[in-house]
Amino acid sequence: MITAAAPDDSSRQMLAKVPQITALFWVTKIFATTFGETAGDALSMSLNLGYLLSTFIFAGIFVLAVYFQIKSKVFHPFLYWFAIIASTTVGTTLADYVDRSLGIGYVGGSTILLSLVCLSLWFWHKVEGTITPHVVHQPRTELFYWLTITFSQTLGTALGDWSADTAGLGYTGGILLFSGLIILIFLLFKFTSVSRVLLFWAAFVLTRPLGAVVGDFLDKPISSGGLDLSRFAASAVLLAAISLCVYWSQRMDAKGGRPLS
Repeated sequence: MITAAAPDDSSRQMLAKVPQITALFWVTKIFATTFGETAGDALSMSLNLGYLLSTFIFAGIFVLAVYFQIKSKVFHPFLYWFAIIASTTVGTTLADYVDRSLGIGYVGGSTILLSLVCLSLWFWHKVEGTITPHVVHQPRTELFYWLTITFSQTLGTALGDWSADTAGLGYTGGILLFSGLIILIFLLFKFTSVSRVLLFWAAFVLTRPLGAVVGDFLDKPISSGGLDLSRFAASAVLLAAISLCVYWSQRMDAKGGRPLS
């Protein structure tokens, strides 16, 4: 899988407050993005809180998670992934609010959000000189990192809904599309010299729509092409899978000598 390795970052990566980019990272990320879809829909749809109120609730949780993430001195695996999960849930409800409630549509919403992701990465690079995920340990760098993630998670929801609904691919078609694009990025990583950092962010963005269409496939009605599973049950299973992945990665980091909380 994509590791986004930087040439002289081994010592700085030990200080970074983000996970090492391994295959387990990507598995956890896909579980987290899928959870974000099912949990976001559970609050906004199953509990009938609506997109706007759900967005405010998840945004408050996300801001608190990022605050504690930035305040921490070392890498806390569960805190990091809690912030990621919070970003996926707020991305789900925010994208749904922008695309559906405001009537901008999936194409319009995706265009705006893609522009915001690119602008965030460009400004981050202009200020810091790099956008590598391996050196995220200073407050200003962390703010750029989490801002980019928020935009990418919201973009991913819009792209996932666009592929399944507007493009007419359905949920299985969307899963095949985004899985194929991620495989393409892996092949570029493996057999070309394309920037590893660029490929990392491309893969990071694309795992979100993959999670979105998988989440919709799990909980949408059978008549719409889904499995009609309970959003709460699916979210609980996904949360357990995420916890197991984070626990396992924590054990691997400890064996590797990385300082943890």
